[in-house]
Amino acid sequence: MAGVAVVAEEELPLVLLLRPIKQPFYNSLSTKFRFLKAWEEPSLPIHLFLASYAQSTTALLCSGHTPVNSTILQWLPNLQCIVTTSAGFNHIDIAECRRRGIAVANAGTAFSEDVADYTVGILLDVLRRISASDRYVSHGLWSLQGEYQPLGSKIRGKKVGIVGLGSIGSEIAKRLEAFGCSIAYNSRERKPSVPFPYFSSIRDLAARSDVIIVACSLTDETYHIINKDVLLALGKDGIVINIGRGALIDEKELVRCLVQGEIGGAGLDVFENEPHVPQELFAMDNVVLSPHQAAFTPESFLSVLEVITGNLNAFFLNKPLLTLVKE
Repeated sequence: MAGVAVVAEEELPLVLLLRPIKQPFYNSLSTKFRFLKAWEEPSLPIHLFLASYAQSTTALLCSGHTPVNSTILQWLPNLQCIVTTSAGFNHIDIAECRRRGIAVANAGTAFSEDVADYTVGILLDVLRRISASDRYVSHGLWSLQGEYQPLGSKIRGKKVGIVGLGSIGSEIAKRLEAFGCSIAYNSRERKPSVPFPYFSSIRDLAARSDVIIVACSLTDETYHIINKDVLLALGKDGIVINIGRGALIDEKELVRCLVQGEIGGAGLDVFENEPHVPQELFAMDNVVLSPHQAAFTPESFLSVLEVITGNLNAFFLNKPLLTLVKE
């Protein structure tokens, strides 16, 4: 077509993929970048595959399910940039990237609004027992046993403690304020511009709260940040919502507290050993389970695709990355 420049595939910037990414991402990005797909030669050990392309590989694109550890990094001595499709970056060895001078970019705020909406939905579900009521009707129990007896609890007036008041946590707070909730938070440090009460101790935050929402990043410091002491401080009527990463909560302690009635309920979109979920949770009407879907809508896919494309373009044009990870 006249006026349209066609770029040969071999002239497109080269980007390494260690594992497949979501097909819509691939379809769009493959018109702009040439992908080196490590999984297409299964008979070749990964280190030999990477060694054969080590000199030409400067950029890597990955999802939150793709570990990029120090071993991978040592096989890619010329790597300069890692772009992840996720907001979280616990799957990447950030310290080793810093040591090697490798820039890392994440999804930024592309998922924040959708995750916040989903969080409120899960909380409402746990409080009002929506999923449990649905099961009661769909299993034919309404006509057999009469009215559904357990009463839910209203959301207005609930004291909500948010662990991690970043982009997602702030969006959650905004929504819950509109519901008439009282917000407090814990983070690495107090945020001067935030009007909510700050708690440096998560246990103290839990003791003050009816609901704890876990929305922080998973790091060595936040691993099992919601532990037995925090859960017991939350108390027998308290609710835990986790839309961060599964390992932020000591899952065995959470299950024990739920089984023994030491907390009131839970809404979980993430788990410590996905896709494996403790079976004890399946029959609990005070627990709502979701398969790590809080971030995903067609709209959020478009948003994150823009961020991914912008970051890769910026790298190859030697411009600042849009969502550089600074931790």
